[in-house]
Amino acid sequence: MAAGSLYLVPAPLDFGCATQAPLTDALPEATLRRAAGLTHWICENAKSARAYLKRVDALHPLAAPLQAMVIQELPHQVHKKGDHGGGFDASALLAPALQGHDIGLLSEAGMPAVADPGSSVVRAAHDAGLAVVPLVGPVSLLLALAASGLNGQNFAFTGYLPQDADERVQRIRALESLALKQGQTQLFIETPYRNAALWQALLQHLQPNTRLAIAAGLTLAQARLESRSARQWRQHGAPPPDNRTPAVFAIGR
Repeated sequence: MAAGSLYLVPAPLDFGCATQAPLTDALPEATLRRAAGLTHWICENAKSARAYLKRVDALHPLAAPLQAMVIQELPHQVHKKGDHGGGFDASALLAPALQGHDIGLLSEAGMPAVADPGSSVVRAAHDAGLAVVPLVGPVSLLLALAASGLNGQNFAFTGYLPQDADERVQRIRALESLALKQGQTQLFIETPYRNAALWQALLQHLQPNTRLAIAAGLTLAQARLESRSARQWRQHGAPPPDNRTPAVFAIGR
């Protein structure tokens, strides 16, 4: 029996947003058709995975009823600590693929394993000799970078900044120093309900000429995409990002 493949299935970026865009605005038909044909899934959250599949089903009938889908969740520890350090063995989740079933890996928004859990599953698939197939869809980090006007030839994603105010300031200054000295754009994100607090810290502590970009609500009609120097932001008096919409922040020169 031939082994199945692991498909990296992107999701729209409207998770947690007040409004949702049509799936076809973010995902091509080939991705939607492949997603509709899968009956085995590995995901962050089974509830949001089923909600995604209901949206797919409205466009392309699913290969099996939702109740018959095999949906496995990544452990809670993976969400909290990440799964890129080799501490979690995902091989057991891939047992259906070894029995001939294709499996979809799904995050709540965007591309799985990019700024989201899933790298352990991809790594285990490679180690098991399974084919890994990334499907086309939105990646918020790259959309934000392209819209920032910052260096797209040399960039880094640094994840979440510390929650502690003093540690956050130290991290901001360290990333800014790296960006200004090496010309390397620094991208980072925050839990939406802390967007405004991070924004105020950036405006307060960045050097005047450091460029700060924000990309919030990407792919939605009300998306916010702006890029200015810290001095211009302070003079402009623009409102901080809201504490509901997922956002990507970038600094550079």
